[in-house]
Amino acid sequence: MSVALSRTEWRAGLSLAAIFALRMLGLFLILPVFTLYAPNLSGGDNKLLVGLALGAYAGVQALLQMLWGAASDRWGRKPVIAAGLLLFALGGGIAALADNIWQVILGRAVQGAGAVSAAVTALAADLTHETKRARVMAMIGAAIGLVFALSMAIASPLFHWIGMPGIFWTTSVAALLAIFLLFFCTPDPDAAARPSLTSSAFQWRALADAQILRLNAGVFFLHCTQMALWIIVPAAISTVARLPAELHWQIYLPAVLVALVAMIPAIIAAEKKGKMKQVLTGAILLLLVTLGGLYATGLFLFGTFAAWAFFFCLALFFTAFNILEATQPSLISRLASAHSRGAALGLYNTFQSLGLFMGGAAGGALAQHGGAGAVLTFSALLIILWLALAAGLDPYARKTTERS
Repeated sequence: MSVALSRTEWRAGLSLAAIFALRMLGLFLILPVFTLYAPNLSGGDNKLLVGLALGAYAGVQALLQMLWGAASDRWGRKPVIAAGLLLFALGGGIAALADNIWQVILGRAVQGAGAVSAAVTALAADLTHETKRARVMAMIGAAIGLVFALSMAIASPLFHWIGMPGIFWTTSVAALLAIFLLFFCTPDPDAAARPSLTSSAFQWRALADAQILRLNAGVFFLHCTQMALWIIVPAAISTVARLPAELHWQIYLPAVLVALVAMIPAIIAAEKKGKMKQVLTGAILLLLVTLGGLYATGLFLFGTFAAWAFFFCLALFFTAFNILEATQPSLISRLASAHSRGAALGLYNTFQSLGLFMGGAAGGALAQHGGAGAVLTFSALLIILWLALAAGLDPYARKTTERS
């Protein structure tokens, strides 16, 4: 069989990466500027409510990811994805029209209710051969990384140009554009790959599989660490590297671009050479190295040297992050059968959302009471625990949900 992506796989990867990117753009644009806008809202001077407005999306998404994923197994990927994107657009409109913080919280919750990440990932798996799936997942991961860096660069000028309501409207327009791409650019899966109605017992057997549970724990640790780190990294760049917030993109963007190039050999080794476990555990170790580098930078370096050290550490972080974002959902889709893939990826994305929520909560509390060192220590302990769990991973285990 050819190792190159087919035309259909290229179309699937590029269109689904664009859909993910459009959806994530709206989320990332809000992060650097919402706290500047919140005091203009009634109740927006309450930091707890501001935090709830930012976190409402992930909290609701965590509750609904499995249901949306399972729904895509039963009623088809595209109709479910379109429904979720419509909810996302509706939530953006609610937030854009808000004049108090509670209405923004409602809008963000409605956005989170369109929790279709699992369905999109399952569609990507339906449209690709399992030996080439990690490359398509890498396209999606790369798109998310680029959108994150772009958002850090343009959020502030965009906020001053169109305001926070304009940014919320932008998220709605982006979601509607994603629906257009879904129906007019994304291929339809072959009939054999389409989900069919199956019994609930059969569909949910994937969720108790030990190998899948290891990957679910992994994505929880990954995103818990990511969110905890981003509580301290912006302030560290400003104070240690002496770089103002509006120039942070000068570190973020090059680091993401370097990481996108650096991840390619790892993805090729994982797929073509059957080194999936080695690549995955190597990326986890790289996260641990990154944490040590950030700790040392904060202690010993200042000015220009610190700026370069932060760039190097973030390039390592994004490299490891992108590798794990590509390989883990690829493994989930390989271990679960086509008939339960949406449910399995739904649970995976639930753990992802829980990681984001818990990382923000734990990271904020630790930063408040123990400083950056406490956050880095907490993150390192999570990664060490993840390494222990990953040691028992068998990427080529028999699919647990196949009919016997």
